[in-house]
Amino acid sequence: MGLDSDLSLSGSGSDHVNFGFAFNDVNFSDRLLRIEIAHGGEVSRASDVGCVRDRKRRREEDEDVNNNETHKGGEDETTNPSVKELHISSPILAAKSPFFYKLFSNGMLESEQKHVTLKIDASEEAAVMELLKFMYSNSLTLTNVPALLSVLMAADKFEVASCMKHCCSLLRTMPMTLDSALLLLHLPPTLIMADSVKPLVNSARRFIASRYKDISNSPVEEVMALPLIGIKILLANDDLQVSSEDVVYELVSRWLRLHYSGVRERQDVLASHLARFIRFPHMSCQRLKRMLLSDDFRPSIAKSIVLDALFFKTDSSDDRPAASSLNRRLVERAYNFKPIKTVEFEAPRQHCIVYMDFKRRECESLYPSRWTMSQAFQLGGRMFYLSAHCTMDQLSLSPCFGLFLWLHGNGSVSQALNYQFSARSKPTEEFRVRVRKNFTLVGGQAVGFRDLFGMPWDRFMAEDCPHFINGVLHLRAELSIGHL
Repeated sequence: MGLDSDLSLSGSGSDHVNFGFAFNDVNFSDRLLRIEIAHGGEVSRASDVGCVRDRKRRREEDEDVNNNETHKGGEDETTNPSVKELHISSPILAAKSPFFYKLFSNGMLESEQKHVTLKIDASEEAAVMELLKFMYSNSLTLTNVPALLSVLMAADKFEVASCMKHCCSLLRTMPMTLDSALLLLHLPPTLIMADSVKPLVNSARRFIASRYKDISNSPVEEVMALPLIGIKILLANDDLQVSSEDVVYELVSRWLRLHYSGVRERQDVLASHLARFIRFPHMSCQRLKRMLLSDDFRPSIAKSIVLDALFFKTDSSDDRPAASSLNRRLVERAYNFKPIKTVEFEAPRQHCIVYMDFKRRECESLYPSRWTMSQAFQLGGRMFYLSAHCTMDQLSLSPCFGLFLWLHGNGSVSQALNYQFSARSKPTEEFRVRVRKNFTLVGGQAVGFRDLFGMPWDRFMAEDCPHFINGVLHLRAELSIGHL
């Protein structure tokens, strides 16, 4: 029985056969492969791995480029390619690669000659040699991520699917690190979408998101050194643990100034790549106003973003746009300070209305004695906060829902004001005033109501509680400067 009947070189059979003994051996070869290696020419995509490993700041790269151009100004940049020759078996290569199959059988001049020429860039040389060895032996001896990714890109370029799968299999056995995750994320877009590569890229995204989930505990220098793709993944994380969206925006602003020296370039990168991940409706009104005065965006874009955010804040109705995968700006993160919506009035008196909503699970998390603080809001030049508590009613000694108002500052700061707390209730779903008082509030002091709804915690959290509308508790606080 002959070789052809025992084993087909096409299909899965050849993936388990070792022809390593025949590599570059004239006795088992029918052609000569001439590899022309270009130096100093256009860099191929295989060199992307090296570029990512050396993650320098953009302005430093620009300086290097300028210096090199000045130094090479009088030199002849045209260099002759170096050449390597290998004895190859066309059946073995054709069985592994549609690229080589076409090269050997398309009726063109190359297919009729015993000498076949392959042109590559110098950055691809090592990876292509490893790829050719794999096509004979079905094995790789590489043990580091950058080298494997270079072979993976070469395998994609020359259509060696079995090598792509083998590279991915080896990569899955290696621990994920920040550098390896960034290398995976910088693969060419067409390669990232390959079935064998996609799970690795998804793992890299999850690694980045998890590593920087808690911004306050992440090394500032490391976050600032992230490339654009890393910052995008960080910002896209809905579970990002941060005190407020103001902090997120400050981080983005600082990162942009570090990586892009030109105002116009910063504006383009922010508007085109990062803005869609920033939750502007959950930023404070004070920070939104400052954004209008900055050069972060072009004025027309800044005005549009701020207006949309303010309209969202002032709209307490259920028909406002819903958060979705297509509208990430509306999704609340795991903020340490609860986002609020505010409306401010200067006449006939200084007056503001603050809306704060809680999902049922957020209220459940307060039991038995926890509390959550709102974002700061301003009135009469003073900074205030709201806080929601699971607190103990002093009369019944049972837990209940409480709402309090705080004035920022120390004991030397005070403010006379009128305040009232309201909540929406079924069946009318209108806001109903729960408490109204005049009070002179001192900095660092709180005023409010321990049992806002006049019911114990278990009744408040019951499924038929009239204060939860579609699973959401809607609260409103109105403050006016001075006593009424």
